[in-house]
Amino acid sequence: MTFKPFSKKQLAVLGWWSPLRESSRCDGIICDGAVRSGKTLCMSVSFISWAMYCFQNRSFAICGKTIKSVKRNVAEPLLPILRSLGFEVNEKLSSNSFEVMSETHKNKFYLFGGRDESSASLIQGMTLCGVLFDEAALMPRSFVEQAVARCSVENSKLWFNCNPEYPQHWFCREWVRKTNEKNLYYLHFTMDDNPSLSEKIRNRYKSLYSGSFYERFVLGKWTANEGLVYPFMSDDRMFYDVPLNCDGDEDFDEYAVSCDYGTVNPSSFGLWGLKEGVWYRIKEYYYNSRKEGMSRTDEEHYSGLCELVGGRKIRKIVVDPSAASFMEVIRRHGTYPVVPAKNNVLDGIRQTSTALKEGSVRICKSCEDCIREFGMYRWESGGRDAPIKENDHAMDDIRYFVSTVAAYDDDVIFAFASER
Repeated sequence: MTFKPFSKKQLAVLGWWSPLRESSRCDGIICDGAVRSGKTLCMSVSFISWAMYCFQNRSFAICGKTIKSVKRNVAEPLLPILRSLGFEVNEKLSSNSFEVMSETHKNKFYLFGGRDESSASLIQGMTLCGVLFDEAALMPRSFVEQAVARCSVENSKLWFNCNPEYPQHWFCREWVRKTNEKNLYYLHFTMDDNPSLSEKIRNRYKSLYSGSFYERFVLGKWTANEGLVYPFMSDDRMFYDVPLNCDGDEDFDEYAVSCDYGTVNPSSFGLWGLKEGVWYRIKEYYYNSRKEGMSRTDEEHYSGLCELVGGRKIRKIVVDPSAASFMEVIRRHGTYPVVPAKNNVLDGIRQTSTALKEGSVRICKSCEDCIREFGMYRWESGGRDAPIKENDHAMDDIRYFVSTVAAYDDDVIFAFASER
């Protein structure tokens, strides 16, 4: 594997721990900033190099939000690079670990996922010489603090990288703003610090984000969300006619439905059609019991679902995971395949924002309640990353669709400073 020249900041990450540098006196490093700015690659290579230079027969941890993400984002691209650098690597990824060997040293690296508060117990009791946290701001504080507490060996060090979140996020308050107090080496990255990114790719990312997402993921700022969640949807050009064939009929490759279910609150179902790689929200069912003056039963909502589908063959219906009784009604009828939706709100909003701006998901003008909600769906004030729980029913069913059916995940796009 041939590497392109590293940027000045990438070189600083690669060698900050060297005894010849003043920065080696620090107890750890934090790299934050824009997406695709080259943080993860240079940090993971530096982490292994440091461990192999300083320790023998010791244990280390590499942590991500989930085991899947740490394997995908760190281990899978890292291991071939280590081999190209002359290290011998013994993969044990089925047991979430791997060993790295040189002529004189051998160390073991464990992979951990810090998904939620319960994850702290996974790493409890270990003795580590160092921990690399990939996307530290996405992990719960209890997990990070438990992993930090495991580094009790003399000369152990901490390694953090992340994209920014909101300014009052615990990682920003307790770590980024306290780098001097905690004796940490801090580097802020922009896309310009990744020499493998072309100007075309940089411009692509700049076009995909807006508002606070642009400030966080492109400018690399710890910025509070404010105003509309999808401000770019105020443009009438973001809404489309239902695509028809030359005979004036629908001509979609397949169909799906997304459902946000409510009893007191409105229920919103969206019918989606796939055409030439683009998903169109072509029709909707929206029932507001407060406005109508009466609630509907699960069976009545199911009848509304059937009317929305209208005899089309449905690939999948995704439903609010809390609506267990409604999913059971759909299963009992046996007509449509139904699955619970993925329901990570912030990830879903980010994915939906990107999919809408990129055009892989489009909203048709026939979805009037959905269009109305786009104009009112706003972030909470007060510095917390959460949308106001009002005018969010079509917004939720769209988010369920993108997260679960369209499966748009921009985290699977990598930009490495290497050339095959």
